[in-house]
Formats: sequence, structure tokens, C-alpha cells
Amino acid sequence: MTAEASDRLLDRVRKLLAKAEAEGVTTAEAEALTAKAAELMAKYGIDRALLAAQRPETDTPDSRLVDIYNPWGRVRAHLLCGLASALRCQPILVTAPDGTLRVHIFGYASDLERTDVLYTSVLIQMWHGLIAAQVPARAPNVRAWRRSWLLGFAAAVTARVRAAEERAERTAPVPSDGQASAALVLADRSLVIRRNVAAAYPHTRTARTTYTGSGYDDGYAQGKRADIGTKSVPGQRDRSLTSAHK
Repeated sequence: MTAEASDRLLDRVRKLLAKAEAEGVTTAEAEALTAKAAELMAKYGIDRALLAAQRPETDTPDSRLVDIYNPWGRVRAHLLCGLASALRCQPILVTAPDGTLRVHIFGYASDLERTDVLYTSVLIQMWHGLIAAQVPARAPNVRAWRRSWLLGFAAAVTARVRAAEERAERTAPVPSDGQASAALVLADRSLVIRRNVAAAYPHTRTARTTYTGSGYDDGYAQGKRADIGTKSVPGQRDRSLTSAHK
């Protein structure tokens, strides 16, 4: 797999994701297309990792700072951190003295790009889903219900992406010419990322996200149907909602 062929694969994913904002696609269609898009993105990640094992200049370690904005800033950060972790990056949540949130993501360039592409699309879908969600009359606190719905959605999407990544690793071709296996290559990359994180942030702690609303299950169910590259809109455009920079 060459860098050019691998990039064409990601372009196919982008074209699918560019359709994710449209109305009118059935759940069955979305689920079928979602599975294909997740498969393509996971294959791209493996291909780039194996290529870089032979040609390190094609995919180097990097990091990206992403500003997190309201509304629902903590939920946005939770979604981004979940997707970044599923796509073999390591996110660090940073809170500025004024309370502003930023996520510092460490990873290889191709995985950072995958994270940006997917987060951009899923975030849009999450807002569309929240708008369409019907808050039950029994819900004692509307905002708490909506927050739990968003967290359920984020958890479902993250779980699906992680499962696709694990399948791609398990089914990667076994090298026959003395090259390292996909599992070994990915383990080496993970070690490099952890070292870079430790150098930048010697002291970290695990963050926990809790909720009190009763919308988690509804959000999770919607997240299981979310389009990781489905639904159609006319044309294609480059866009990024992450406002990310190195």
C-alpha cells in the first residue's frame, strides 16, 4: 500500500462522511453504510501504520490542540477524547485558569487526521439527534436528560469505532517477508505516543464523567445508528469543526 493509495482510501471515507448531514435516509440504510465507512477508516489506519513501519517519513508522531466550545463543552470534550482513544491517539484534557477547555491529542499524523474527520461528522450528527429527541414527560430535569442523552450517544459511537479498529487489527494480513505484524507495529506506535505524552505532561490523572439524567439509554440507541459515513448531501466540501492547530 502506497501513501497515495492509502490517501485515496481516506478520501472515500470523507465522501461518505460528507453525506452525514442530510435528511431522509432510513435507519437500515444508515446502519449498512455506517458499517462500511467504519471498516474503511480502520483499514486506512492499519495501512498507514504498516507503511510507516517501512517508511517512517510517511507518518510521524505529532500532537494537536483542540479548543472546546460551549454549549455542552464537557460533552464535546468527552466525545473527542473517546474517539481519539478509539483511533489510537492519547488525549489530555486541559482546563485553563479561566475555565476554557482544550484537548491536547497525541498520536501519529494519520490517526490525528482520522480523529478530526470523524469527530467533525459525529458532532454534527449528535446535535441533529438531540434536536430530534423527544424528552419524556416523566423527566424531572430537561437539561439533565439531554446531557445524559448526549453522553449515551457518545459512548455508543465510540464503542462502534473501537470495535472496527480491533477487527481491522485482528484481520490484518500476516506478513510473509520478515516485516513486523500489525499488532507489533501498533504496539510500538502506542509506546512512542505514551512517551511523548509523559514528556509533555509528567503528572496526569484520570477524568471521570458522570450524569444524573435518564436519557442515556435513548442516546446510546441513537448513537448505535449514527452515521460514521452515510447519508447524502449534494456535493462535497472540506470542513473541520475542531478549530485544531499544532
